[in-house]
Amino acid sequence: MTEERRAVDRRLARIEGQVRGLRRLVADQAYCGDLLTQLAAVRSALDQVAATVTVNHIKHCVVGHGSDSPHPTAQAMSRDDLLDELDDLLKRLVR
Repeated sequence: MTEERRAVDRRLARIEGQVRGLRRLVADQAYCGDLLTQLAAVRSALDQVAATVTVNHIKHCVVGHGSDSPHPTAQAMSRDDLLDELDDLLKRLVR
């Protein structure tokens, strides 16, 4: 696993802990304002992970297409297909 993937995995593990904390807040009938604050924090953390994964995808799969070690899925796609996919992915992320 590359260092970039390890960093994403660590962030997701932290987010997983935050979500468990959210479940505890619900179970403990915490104040709705506190729950909403924590929900916003989780959403922000997920957005940061999505940004990191997007940058890595652009670097390694789109720009790195045709390099010595492409991802097998990207390797099977044409450059135009990768750019179309990136367009679709970015549209989904900014909804």
